[in-house]
Amino acid sequence: MRKINLETAVGLFLLIGILSLGYLSIRMGKLEVIGVKGSTLFAEFGAVAGIKPGAAVEIAGVGVGRVKSIRLKDYQAVVELFIPGDLKIQEDAIASVKTKGLIGEKYVEIAPGASDKFIPDGGRIRETESAIDYESLISKFIFGKV
Repeated sequence: MRKINLETAVGLFLLIGILSLGYLSIRMGKLEVIGVKGSTLFAEFGAVAGIKPGAAVEIAGVGVGRVKSIRLKDYQAVVELFIPGDLKIQEDAIASVKTKGLIGEKYVEIAPGASDKFIPDGGRIRETESAIDYESLISKFIFGKV
């Protein structure tokens, strides 16, 4: 009888440990298991060098969303942005590809506009600024084409 209680306790402890590890993996990986309410926006860039799905979307330095996907359409990079919650983006907002530090990771920065109208779910941010390609700037400087 005592052996059965010990085995049950160990099994229960192991099950709790596995469930805790799974929960932490989902939370730390910022995965969506259950549908999260939010809006999806699109932005077209001439170049998105270094942006990957899962990259941060920030407003005023605060993370407000994630890059969901990137695809090519008419030689333009179409970036799908997911903004969780009920945050609304103005129609005249500007989306830019930025770098954290000199060689840090890339992210999308949204500069809010002053319009009273908001972009609907599935809408498009019209004003965009592409990523600065530091490699081409350095090569132009080295070879005197600046």
